[in-house]
Amino acid sequence: MNLLLPKIQKRIFKKIYQIPFVKQQNDIAYQMAINKHKTNLPIISKDDLELVEKINHEGVAITSLDNLGITSNPQLLQTAQALTSQIQLEINSDDNQYVIHASSQQIMAYPTIFLWGLEQRLLNIIEHYIGLPVAYHGTYFRRDLANQLEKGSRLWHLDPEDRKVLKIIVYVNDVSENHGPFQYIPLSLTSNIVQYLKYNYGYIPNETMQKVISPDNYKSCIGSSGTVIFAGTGSIFHRGKAPENSDRFTIFFDYTSRRKKELFYINNSLPYQALLQLSKNLSVQQKQSLFWQEYLE
Repeated sequence: MNLLLPKIQKRIFKKIYQIPFVKQQNDIAYQMAINKHKTNLPIISKDDLELVEKINHEGVAITSLDNLGITSNPQLLQTAQALTSQIQLEINSDDNQYVIHASSQQIMAYPTIFLWGLEQRLLNIIEHYIGLPVAYHGTYFRRDLANQLEKGSRLWHLDPEDRKVLKIIVYVNDVSENHGPFQYIPLSLTSNIVQYLKYNYGYIPNETMQKVISPDNYKSCIGSSGTVIFAGTGSIFHRGKAPENSDRFTIFFDYTSRRKKELFYINNSLPYQALLQLSKNLSVQQKQSLFWQEYLE
């Protein structure tokens, strides 16, 4: 199955899925899948359940690598900090550039970063939030440049790839209000804005958003190096605020369900051969999340 859906094709399917009869049938099928999978959800701790409940209620849950206590956490942060010096601005860079991503080669040189997103405890937490088997779409190591550009992910948006999308964001450096925090609008307010703007997909400039809701309702995720943010980015308006004082370094880990219908994801952040190389020591469950295209439901 070819999952590389062009943007135009995605939009066509999105519109088709909004036709009342089609939407009703999809809603029924989705709820049936959720109900069927409930008995297969993994057992997680009370603390992890509280994380899930907070994401469901607010749209975001903030913790830290220290609080999560996953064995590979110290190695993740050390590796990420080592990589920051290698994410260089190109000499002939575009004046409109606002973010630099680590290359596939750089991520492969530091496999700890990519593999952290497949930690079984994280997959279990995400499965409870999504309510279905998890697809792991990879990791993106970002250097967001300290400039005044407001474009792309610095504009307000919802992630349209699935009914429930979850991103884990790890701050590599300290992030204050002036260092480009991840910002979001709480779940309850987002639903009202969607209805008011008749929003379906795309980016919303901050000027437009301020006409709909007071900036006092914006929530900035402030934190020191090692802060971890679980964000249901398919359900809350969010953006990366433009850094002012210095560049912001973050790692994003992306997840959806494996449902064939209504899944509008492109591909993994790494090529297939790289995934095969990284998967040698993974468990069956981890491999199913990694090679999710082979386990669509």
